[in-house]
Amino acid sequence: MPYALAQPVHSELIIKKSRFIGCVEAMADRAGASARVAALKAEHPGAVHVCWAFSGGGQSAAVDDGEPSGTAGRPMLEVLRHQDLEGVLATVVRYWGGTKLGAGGLVRAYTDAVAQALLKAQKVPLVKLQTLRCTVPYAFEGLLRREIEAAQAQLLEVLHGSQVELSFALPAPAAAEFVARLNDAGQGRIGWLKPQTADEPD
Repeated sequence: MPYALAQPVHSELIIKKSRFIGCVEAMADRAGASARVAALKAEHPGAVHVCWAFSGGGQSAAVDDGEPSGTAGRPMLEVLRHQDLEGVLATVVRYWGGTKLGAGGLVRAYTDAVAQALLKAQKVPLVKLQTLRCTVPYAFEGLLRREIEAAQAQLLEVLHGSQVELSFALPAPAAAEFVARLNDAGQGRIGWLKPQTADEPD
């Protein structure tokens, strides 16, 4: 099962006087990741490298930012994949300590900076949501809204036409039982439209 992160978590390592400041945080997409990295570079003008890795929504990135190719971004991305994380950005800001670490040393440093942050991170299971759309007579709108609220489903859209059309999302495993309960309560007056699915954190 894939996981997201509940909140950003930081780590800090000192290796041969080089300072590695790691962070793992939830991130929706690669564009957001790039913006966050740009902000980090502005926050740490004295840093020699801001390396990063992102995994989420079928997109991934591994950026060495001037470190020897394959010694930073790729190892960081492998840590995220190994922990089955989705929609997560890992960044490591490096301040130069005056001693070269060599390729193996760099891989270990960047891997450890991310892994240490993840040790303290709260991982949240990603629950697949199912979006349901239905039409009901106006007399049943109140009933449907109460059922949606009771099921802790997320009301997405309400359209008022000849009937009321409602769109809402709830965890996929609960959808079939919820539909059956609504059909029973709605006395056959609920019309179901084509459903959609999406991945969202719980």
